[in-house]
Amino acid sequence: MTQTLASRHTFWLTASLALVAAPHVQRLPWWLNLLVATLFGWRLYLARTRLPLPSRGIVMFVVTGATAGVYLHYETLFGRDAGVALLVIMLTLKLLEMRTARDAMLLIFLGYFLVITNFLYSQTIPTALYMLVCVWIITACMVGIHYTRAPRTIHLLRTAGVLLAQSVPLMLLMFLLFPRIQGPLWRMPADSQRSSTGLSDTMSPGSMTNLSLSEAVAFRVSFKADTPANRQLYWRGPVLWNFDGRTWRAPRADYGEPRYDTHFYPVEYTVTVEPHGKSWLFALDLPGRLPPRSIATSDFQILSAVPVTTRQRYDMTSFLDYTYGADESAATLQRALQLPPGFNPRTAELARELRRKHGSDQAVMQAVLNMFGHDGFSYTMSPPLLGEHSVDEFLFDAKKGFCEHYSSAFAVLMRAAGIPARIVTGYMGGEVNPIGQYLIVREADAHAWTEVWLRGEGWVRVDPTAAVSPARVERGISAAMAGENVLPLFIRGDFPVLRELRLGFDSVANNWNQWVLGYTPERQRALLTRAGLDDATWRSLALLLLAGTAMTAMLLAVLTLRRLRVRVRDPVRRAYLAFCSKLGSRGLAREDAEGPFSYADRVSRARPDLETPVQRFIRLYVDLRYGQEADLQHVSRLQQLAREFKP
Repeated sequence: MTQTLASRHTFWLTASLALVAAPHVQRLPWWLNLLVATLFGWRLYLARTRLPLPSRGIVMFVVTGATAGVYLHYETLFGRDAGVALLVIMLTLKLLEMRTARDAMLLIFLGYFLVITNFLYSQTIPTALYMLVCVWIITACMVGIHYTRAPRTIHLLRTAGVLLAQSVPLMLLMFLLFPRIQGPLWRMPADSQRSSTGLSDTMSPGSMTNLSLSEAVAFRVSFKADTPANRQLYWRGPVLWNFDGRTWRAPRADYGEPRYDTHFYPVEYTVTVEPHGKSWLFALDLPGRLPPRSIATSDFQILSAVPVTTRQRYDMTSFLDYTYGADESAATLQRALQLPPGFNPRTAELARELRRKHGSDQAVMQAVLNMFGHDGFSYTMSPPLLGEHSVDEFLFDAKKGFCEHYSSAFAVLMRAAGIPARIVTGYMGGEVNPIGQYLIVREADAHAWTEVWLRGEGWVRVDPTAAVSPARVERGISAAMAGENVLPLFIRGDFPVLRELRLGFDSVANNWNQWVLGYTPERQRALLTRAGLDDATWRSLALLLLAGTAMTAMLLAVLTLRRLRVRVRDPVRRAYLAFCSKLGSRGLAREDAEGPFSYADRVSRARPDLETPVQRFIRLYVDLRYGQEADLQHVSRLQQLAREFKP
């Protein structure tokens, strides 16, 4: 494979590599995108004008400069992002050195590897389909390189499609039987902390607004029985205790085994949580069990042993009717009463007045809820900015806010009135997908509520947002914001057609997540157990995979050989066999592994008098078989030469 490449090969290969690298444009720095585009254009120009390729010195200069630029931008040459940047630029520079078919094959293999790098960022169905098209085109390039004359594009694409279709059985076999490893192989320490999304362990007025304007999926839930009512769907996340007058923060986790009493049957369900870069796992309040490789805190947070950087699926059990914390320690209750001195003086005075006016804790709590519901407060995702005394300004001036405004103000009032309180953040509600019969919880469902401690009852959930906007609790965020067009178009309820399309696509995406991306080591073991392999090990899986691959390869070989035998009736092939048979009758039989040109050269050396007719026939045969689509005129000419040939 040392023949010089034709210009068409360069154009095809450059275009296919550009398609594969295109999704990385949004991830690479602008200067690197500009450099890659310039080098692609330069290579196409050189191919078109047939000018000489750049010298090795120029290429090494660009290599050095690009490597230095990648290091300065990412501050490393390792990890996912820096590694992909280096791969893209090195592949582009290799294109500038491509002269022979051997170089082209190396670039094709690098192109296949670049396809894999796109899955380090996204494993969605659109990404998979786009990469499948890229693999199809790259394979067509590989097929085209082996033709001496340019075939039609449709012929190359059809041949590449057949090759890919033949690989499907092996692909399925390897997917099912190749030993699975928990977590991605490519994850680097520097990558695991990047691009974290979702909730935070801090909250100040306005901090959750961006989440509530996002249509991104936080997690999906499949209930084993009926889905509970929306007002019961409180998905517990970080619990915030510490308040500095402006911001609430979660303290250092206090691990323990929280005790609780339940008064009703548990709810069983399965959660598939999207990666968010933090350690929180979400469950209905109150979780009755722990997912694998997780721990619980004393305030019922569920924390994964490692940050959730990949999609995770776990079974859960929760109780919706419960009591806990009645015997809370004095130190814990004191922590739930702390307020910073000097902040929000009007709020503190209001709390003292409510305490003087109402005797019991329940009466104080109800008075605050009545105030939220009847004193001109409103629910909006576009609240005004608040200053140093944020709670004072919200309660007495703005009276407009979101869930964190109300939960923060309520918790401060409770603490100032001598009632222990804390804030729980998480998600509230969700959208039932009737196609797949599961619940979709989006970032737009992010919510904050409070828990107060009442003597004889323990910690009790109080959602002050329900006093202002009952629709938020009863029917979800889209119902609460029906009068404001601030939600993303696809999660608003005023476009039924768009909603149906979105739910249909989400159902397909959920099945993809569950059965393809969610094929974990646990699910592989369960599948093998159902197949009768209860004690499958790496060794047994490897042997099973080897045996299955061999059987599949043998089956494909039999089908291919059968197809070749049938194709003997092809007129071009039949003429060639007749020609070889005439030479074989004169002691010049063709060897099994001998190609047409090699055979012609050997015959010409042995019988110089036959060189002209032999070479004429062989050249026409190779053109018809490998160089172009056979037409009737040239096929007839080949048959005539075979008939007239008399060695």
